[in-house]
Amino acid sequence: PNQPPTYQTNRTSFKMGIDLKAGGRRTGHNARTAPVSKNVYIKLLEKLYAFLARRADSKFGATIVKRLRMSKINNPPISISRMARYMKGKEGKTAVIVGAVTDDPRLLEVPQLTIAALRFTETARARIVKAGGECITLDQLALRAPKGSNTVLLRGAKNARESTRYFGHRTSVNNPHTHNGVKPRVISKGRKFEKARGRRRSTGFKV
Repeated sequence: PNQPPTYQTNRTSFKMGIDLKAGGRRTGHNARTAPVSKNVYIKLLEKLYAFLARRADSKFGATIVKRLRMSKINNPPISISRMARYMKGKEGKTAVIVGAVTDDPRLLEVPQLTIAALRFTETARARIVKAGGECITLDQLALRAPKGSNTVLLRGAKNARESTRYFGHRTSVNNPHTHNGVKPRVISKGRKFEKARGRRRSTGFKV
């Protein structure tokens, strides 16, 4: 007898959606706000360049900060041979890399380069200095060029790792070419391993 009254409305029922504007659709892809590394030097560098990016309104500083916060995989090393190639025609400028600079014994003549990096391998540093170049740290660079004037910002090849060669789709009879550039994970390279179906025309199909 004491039931609440029911009201009839002309509204159609609808399902609640997601507030995409406020929260966005992508989850778990947030940019880092600080380096994960426990290295005190990297933490201090990040503070320094974050200050420059904010107070000097420097896009160069903001890029350095972003790279200092990246994971190790996203900050690959760069060899002096690649650096020499990228710096051709940019004499007098400072090459900047947020990562390591490594030696390349295939490069016979090292040009005179001024490089600012997180670290240098022993042989790379020796060869750069011997050629009349200079190896400086990123905090020294902040004193010389706080806003990145007269610098060339470089990065190493991210997909040069051995593991990236295995990334990709598998091969099938219906779709034999998805595997073209992908290295197969093989236990051994002998006669008995992955040498039949998919590897010879006489045995099913050939990739």
